[in-house]
Amino acid sequence: MVGGNAIRGTRIGAGPSGETERGEAAPRRRVSYWCANGHESRPSFAMDAEIPQEWDCPRCGLPAGLDKENPPAAPRTEPYKSHLAYVKERRSDADGEAILAEALERLRRRRGES
Repeated sequence: MVGGNAIRGTRIGAGPSGETERGEAAPRRRVSYWCANGHESRPSFAMDAEIPQEWDCPRCGLPAGLDKENPPAAPRTEPYKSHLAYVKERRSDADGEAILAEALERLRRRRGES
C-alpha cells in the first residue's frame, strides 16, 4: 500500500508517545572519550552519575579515555594456549618424567607385571 494512510513505526494499541506521557527526561551531559585510533565517542550520562575513566570505543573496541592527547594503550592479547602448554608452564621435564614413571608403575602393578 504505497502512499496510504498507514502509520509506520508503531503497533496497534501502543498509545501516544512523547514527553507528556512518559514524564520528563533526566538532565544529561555528554562526555568525550578518545581511543588510540583517534576515534571520539560521546556517550551521555545523567548529571549526577559518576563518570567512568575508560569507555569502550564503539567503532574499534579499544579502550577510550578522557584525555585526547594520552588515550589508553590497547590491551595486550595473549595467544591461545593448549592444555599441554599450561601444564608445561607448571611442571619441568623432570617432573613430567617422574609422573609418567609413577603412572606406568601403577599400571604394571594392576596388570600383574613386574
